[in-house]
Amino acid sequence: MENIHLAIIEDDTVIRESLESFLSAHPALQFSIVANSVEDFLEKTTNAIRPPKIDVMLLDIGLPGMSGIEGIRHIRQKFPDTDIVMLTTFEEDDKIFKSLCSGACSYISKRTPLPTIQEAIFTVHRGGSFMSPSIARKIAQHFMPKKRKEEDILSPRQQQIVDGLVDGLSYKLIADKLSISIDTVRDHIKHIYRTLEVNSKAEVIRKALEGRI
Repeated sequence: MENIHLAIIEDDTVIRESLESFLSAHPALQFSIVANSVEDFLEKTTNAIRPPKIDVMLLDIGLPGMSGIEGIRHIRQKFPDTDIVMLTTFEEDDKIFKSLCSGACSYISKRTPLPTIQEAIFTVHRGGSFMSPSIARKIAQHFMPKKRKEEDILSPRQQQIVDGLVDGLSYKLIADKLSISIDTVRDHIKHIYRTLEVNSKAEVIRKALEGRI
């Protein structure tokens, strides 16, 4: 049978005690350390006679003193093999990605039912990762191709003008090639700049060469 050593860093007493009570009832789960801040955790582990074994850690973000995200680096320096699961109320994109980039392997909302949190611990310990559905959706949306708004799409005429710029043609040569006035070319150029959010012909050409328009 699996034997998983846990740690919790959570400053909310009710949540901390609820997690400890529920999870410790499972015969495969046992707590090595419970702390109310990263500083508290580091002090307890530093002063311990022997470093505690920690397989999986539940780590909050909004902690007194050092935040959970800041604490990941310090925790991983002392416990490089510990799997860190963020358990937090924060669901903002920047906090999710900062946590994962800093070394957390999973990100769970505190709204997650206790049995699901327990399931996440076993999943992580077996080499997997676990995300709350709302978090997983945010991550998926982040990597999905962004839909372009209708007003952001260049018209066929504007695309022809961009092609002319890429070919190194002057405004006059583009006008002659398309049988339009040079003032019309300039009007289209202004619209292209606004649409692409650029300020120069060079930026338009760069975007075109990179396949972004």
